Amino acid sequence: GVAGGGSYGFQVQAMGVPAGFDVPPVQNQPIVKEGTIWMPVPPPLPNCPPGLEYLTQIDQILIHQQIELLEILTGFETNNKYEIKNTLGQRVYFAIEDTDCCTRNCCGPSRPFTLRIIDNLGHEVITLQRPLRCSSCCFPCCLQELEVQAPPGTPVGYVVQNWHACLPKFTIQNEQRMDILKIIGPCVTCSCCEDIHFEVKSVDETSNVGRISKQWTGFLKEAFTDADNFGITFPMDLDVKMKAVMIGACFLIDFMFFEHAADNKQRTGVWH
Repeated sequence: GVAGGGSYGFQVQAMGVPAGFDVPPVQNQPIVKEGTIWMPVPPPLPNCPPGLEYLTQIDQILIHQQIELLEILTGFETNNKYEIKNTLGQRVYFAIEDTDCCTRNCCGPSRPFTLRIIDNLGHEVITLQRPLRCSSCCFPCCLQELEVQAPPGTPVGYVVQNWHACLPKFTIQNEQRMDILKIIGPCVTCSCCEDIHFEVKSVDETSNVGRISKQWTGFLKEAFTDADNFGITFPMDLDVKMKAVMIGACFLIDFMFFEHAADNKQRTGVWH
């Protein structure tokens, strides 16, 4: 079993080897750095942005936000940091927010940010850019947007908030701004003792493609920290660029609905 995997509804199955067959040699072993097990480095692939090869081999991602002790003790907002893992518990990427102190503490969860996603070689493979926008349904002309770059400086897709009176709704677009997928969240984005699911659907919203889930982490952690855990599922054969954009959508959802504001409260929906 994998610690934490079951709470997302993920199941990891052991792969058996039929009798009479030799086990093929393992080409890439997990990499251990400073006590952290990293996912093996995949071989480069044609037409795949460098660093996104990891995403071609997985259909589930776990994102764990790290708890910042300084933030808990002082209430002083620090840059968010996240571990991005596969279902075997191996780290795929590490993500860190790059925002100045004044912006973090004056703008709170609505702040613009740059979030840098780094692989196990220390290379920045994905950059997320969020401009300063409004997220309330009362301001339909200035809703949230996130640009996903892979490699940095090369846009591969966008996450665009859609106006809706009750539901959190987003569109995932490719680099040409063509609509590829939709994301629809629940009317109320706060709950007790259960996960919160944002469904990823086809453009016409008739079929489910994947899911972004905010995991319930317990009373103490939910009450005193804004460190959240998420799970993302997507088809194995989904365009690797769109997988990267779905990861970006997860971070935008985290900031919009699950990051504590100055009054230590979270948003409960698009109207708040």
